[in-house]
Amino acid sequence: MLRNLTILQFRSHRRAEIAFDGRPVAIYGPNGAGKTNILEAVSLLSPGRGLRRAQAEELMRRAEAVGWKLRATTDAHEIETSALPGEPRRVEIDGKAAPQVALAQILRVLWLVPSMDRLWIEGAEGRRRFLDRMVMSFTPAHAEATLTYEKAMRERNRLLKDMVRDPNWYHALEGQMAEAGAAIRANRTAALERIMAAQAGAATAFPAARLVLENQGPDDLAAALDANRGRDMAAGRTLEGPHRADLLATYVEKDAPAAQCSTGEQKALLISLILANARALAGEDVVLLLDEVAAHLDSGRRAALYDEICAMDAQVMMTGTGAELFEALGARGQYLEVVEGPQGSQVLEVEP
Repeated sequence: MLRNLTILQFRSHRRAEIAFDGRPVAIYGPNGAGKTNILEAVSLLSPGRGLRRAQAEELMRRAEAVGWKLRATTDAHEIETSALPGEPRRVEIDGKAAPQVALAQILRVLWLVPSMDRLWIEGAEGRRRFLDRMVMSFTPAHAEATLTYEKAMRERNRLLKDMVRDPNWYHALEGQMAEAGAAIRANRTAALERIMAAQAGAATAFPAARLVLENQGPDDLAAALDANRGRDMAAGRTLEGPHRADLLATYVEKDAPAAQCSTGEQKALLISLILANARALAGEDVVLLLDEVAAHLDSGRRAALYDEICAMDAQVMMTGTGAELFEALGARGQYLEVVEGPQGSQVLEVEP
């Protein structure tokens, strides 16, 4: 569990120190006050670029432009991640330098943000990213398999664009793609099975989604890459493989594709999946970040969401524009009010 978080020169926050007591955290305040910046800071306690997918340079507070730093304490570890101007993000765990992927062994951080509300009606890339974040929560090594695959594919694509025809240049790269691609497929399949089982095994106010993964590529990817090299050369890129996969969802009760559901139904499906992801990780240190989660929920469904959250084996942080959105949570929650001050965002702990 995340116990303490110190935010230094990060986005709108000059300095903030927050202690978490284990209850669901409701963070509220006006738009632009810096609520989501707190969730983003927590998301950077996991591998990758966080919930906004920002570059390290974009995260520093502009007033001073001296870089940024986050310090966190969990039940078992101390984490520090930071970046100086013009430099990549650094990670230290218990005072020792560590790769970002090591963070996934400490906290399993999941999130749902407003930009995901259009997930089911926009391009497949966003759905793959959403899927792979879920997969990494179960299998942290999935990140390495994905990086290996993408690096080899970029090199192959460069050869294709340069019209290199000698097969000897391709064999090693295609072998790497096939090996990493097989791991990606297996990890995704296993993760979807766990999520579907967790979704089916819970009584919930949110609709169940049936998930299907399409366009994963052929079973023998190495042979397909070899056979279709001419076609790929004409296109200037690799046309099949797990990088082309798409996650499709169906609203089970209505037997309707998610893309054809209402905005509220699409949001409810997303919430259902993220809750199932957290339930499937029972026993791990899970942190669930829900940004503006109440935006498309009526009062009854908000109350149901808070009941589910309080019953989960996960640490949950939510944002909203006003305290009234969390009325049904009551004394079960920890409340933080974020306001704009002369030195940037201020975080105030408030009694429920």
